[in-house]
Amino acid sequence: MLLQFKDPLKLKTKRVVYEETYYARDSGTLEQLKELSTKRQAIEESINGSSKITPAIAREMAGGVTSPVLQDLQKLERYLPLLENLVTCVEAKKDNPQIIKWTIDLSIRWTSPMSGFSGNRLTGPRYFRLDDLRFELAMVFFLYGGLLRELALEVLPTDMVESATLFRRAAGVFQHLAETVLPPLQPMLPPDRCPEATVSMASIMSIVCLAEAQAVTVRRAEEKATSGGLLAKLHYGVVQFLEEAATLLRAHIGDWNDVSDKLRRYMSICSVLHESRSQRFIAAEYTKIERFGVAVGVLQYSLSRVQQVRPTSDDTWKIAFRQEQDALQNMLRKCDNENDFIWREKIPRKDELPVLEGLKIVASIAYQPFGLDREFIFVT
Repeated sequence: MLLQFKDPLKLKTKRVVYEETYYARDSGTLEQLKELSTKRQAIEESINGSSKITPAIAREMAGGVTSPVLQDLQKLERYLPLLENLVTCVEAKKDNPQIIKWTIDLSIRWTSPMSGFSGNRLTGPRYFRLDDLRFELAMVFFLYGGLLRELALEVLPTDMVESATLFRRAAGVFQHLAETVLPPLQPMLPPDRCPEATVSMASIMSIVCLAEAQAVTVRRAEEKATSGGLLAKLHYGVVQFLEEAATLLRAHIGDWNDVSDKLRRYMSICSVLHESRSQRFIAAEYTKIERFGVAVGVLQYSLSRVQQVRPTSDDTWKIAFRQEQDALQNMLRKCDNENDFIWREKIPRKDELPVLEGLKIVASIAYQPFGLDREFIFVT
């Protein structure tokens, strides 16, 4: 079972109307601004849950697509190239004080599900505002990555190859966000900043997506009856990805006032889960060569690690760990009995256990900009 962490998708935003803020000098520019507003409104209504369109009409508008996640991806991919083009044009005129004023008047506001506090029932969601059009672009890219991750989970039961590809695409989107979109924005971030607008969080999410892609890949390898030794390395490769993300999180803790504790727990819990699965395959390999004492030692250590974890946030997390704990206990009982009654091999100490080796075999799929090139002519 693949654990799920859907918080990056839980963004909300306030309305933005471009043609009421940027003054167009010709009809072509006005139409482009109106198109931007229309495309953004479709996204606003979807993520804010305020759309009045029925599922049947939404399906028809999406060309027969029934998945709400895929429908939202279609909407975003219609808006994103227009927004990228506008950002390019506005930044080319950044020395014009009138353009700067109009951008401030847009009042771009987004929530931050990756922060430690996202609001409450009395005050509603907490919105962050940053008076720069690149902030809008950054948050849209973060949403894009979140939607790709969600679609990957949606198709996982029926198509693991496509699921892994979607996770890799999401990794590429977050990588593009970290390397290209966000760096120019960093000097303008206020002390009270949302994690989604920081290079470090985008980098962390890119690595998390790679860990998820590898988790799907190793699940497929299990179904194809790949050798236990290789499966152990692939599972530990997931652990290595997650440890890399966790190290980055610790190193950049000063980038935010607070960050979601659920993200920390997700990385930690996934890491323990895949480490345990790696050790189960290692133990199985030792039983094949009748080294039952080593198998027992590996399983005992793994069980002690799993029993320390208390997943409380998500029922699917609890189920996954209950299943893993049961599998470990059953395997340990069989190996222990076999060793006691037949082999009587010494059980090694913790520092004598086999060293885990990892193999990382997935890479991100680079985001390809849409390359839209339209001119905006403003009244200045």
